[in-house]
Amino acid sequence: MTLRIAVLDDYQKVALSLVDWRALGADVEATSFSDHIDNVDVAARALADFDVFVLMRERMRVPRELIERLPRLKYIVVTGSHTRSVDVAFAKSRGIPVSLTVSTVSVSAAEHAWALIMALAKNIAIEDRNMREGRWMTEIGFRLERRRLGILGLGALGSAVARYGRAFGMDIAAWSANLTAARAAEHGARLVSKEELLRTSDVVTIHMKLSPRTQGLIGAAEFAMMKRTAVLVNTSRGPIIDEAAMIAALNNGVIARAGLDVYDHEPLPADHPLRKARNTVLTPHTGFTVEEGLRSYYNDSIALIAAWRNGAPENVYDGFNTP
Repeated sequence: MTLRIAVLDDYQKVALSLVDWRALGADVEATSFSDHIDNVDVAARALADFDVFVLMRERMRVPRELIERLPRLKYIVVTGSHTRSVDVAFAKSRGIPVSLTVSTVSVSAAEHAWALIMALAKNIAIEDRNMREGRWMTEIGFRLERRRLGILGLGALGSAVARYGRAFGMDIAAWSANLTAARAAEHGARLVSKEELLRTSDVVTIHMKLSPRTQGLIGAAEFAMMKRTAVLVNTSRGPIIDEAAMIAALNNGVIARAGLDVYDHEPLPADHPLRKARNTVLTPHTGFTVEEGLRSYYNDSIALIAAWRNGAPENVYDGFNTP
């Protein structure tokens, strides 16, 4: 009997060409889905004949209501180091292991954050659009040298951004709940309070994991603290920022600009107000989607499926996550 693998949310349609799924054997058939399925009824019909799901990070929700309607489903692989999108406990109760790929820290998201900072500081997106529409030199940018870069979260990605900021001659301030002055100093940053960081920074960039503690970390009160000339960048997770408060802050001139790669709901709906918000550069959660990273994710997925087929599933995730 053929083992059927569904590779979900393959937006760029590269999953089947980047790696060799045939390595799993002649009795395996991999099918990629490039359209996001966000409806349980649609998903139940489309995925009824598949034995294995390969999920790209947290794009696809697999709640209990969907698992109950997929009697053929036997195994789930999620690329990344954690998942909030799969009801792991219910899958486990049905004998469906959920495995995570080996997590390797990549600086691609940090590079993407810096690209957004540069685009906002130099008005790249706006002036590119202006040039194509026949206009010439309508905006005034600002230099980064001697400006303050405020980094919320100084882990692997935040510290990489600190390194880029130092190369551009910026003053680096950092804050997170557990950050120490000594660790901040190791990365050329100065530990400050969250309030001071928001009040004094010209560029604020977020590099924190989403958790109950960080959800809604930046809301209306925090936007009111920031400079009216401030630039905000988020390449971490959308819900860390109160989205409605951010839209209001942008449209009312409370802050100057924002560069966003992550959103509360992804893919971002076509009629979402952020698409019309002033002074923004928006990208579709592409900070981690570089060729090297995707190939690594899918090769790790193949290795995990092979181990599971041999009766010894690896990197099984036992955390309880209700989508």
